[in-house]
This record gives sequence, structure tokens and C-alpha cells, in this order.
Amino acid sequence: MDRDQQLICATHYANDINDQGLAVDPETGEPIPCRGKVQRQPDRQFQAKTAKELCMQIFEDPAVTLVTKLDHAAYLGREFLRAEISLSQGLEYIQD
Repeated sequence: MDRDQQLICATHYANDINDQGLAVDPETGEPIPCRGKVQRQPDRQFQAKTAKELCMQIFEDPAVTLVTKLDHAAYLGREFLRAEISLSQGLEYIQD
């Protein structure tokens, strides 16, 4: 969230799944830890004033195919709406 510009933001990080079913960094092949700080570069960043605009950028642009699971798309839509409401009401937003 960018409070100064009144924008909600989403950052996408690419990952692969290895033979053991672990998410790994596509550049290094190293497993991505669930805890602790990880230094990775995002491959896409999105910003919009509303959840609807953000969803349109991510899900409706044919050039963008980052989300392949419907349950994940639904989750992101809910989180974007929570972020929009938090931003409009001046509340802190913490992603579930």
C-alpha cells in the first residue's frame, strides 16, 4: 500500500516447483524459506487506486498470466478489497 499516493499495490515473485514439491527460486534453484528474510527481486509490480482496477490489471490483461489457480485469484481479490477499504479508512492493512 502506498498511502501517500493512495494506491494499493501487488508484487509478484516468480518461483518454480522442484522434484520434492518445494517452491524454489527460478534463478538459483534454491528452496524459498517460509520464515525469515529472503532477498529476491520481483518480476512484476502492480498499482491501482481500487481493488477492481488492480484485479483488471492482473487477471483480465491477456499479456499477464501470473495467476493460474482460481482459488488464488479469489484470495487475491479479497485481499485487494481489504487493502482498498483499509486505505480509504486510514486503517493499517495486514495481509491474511
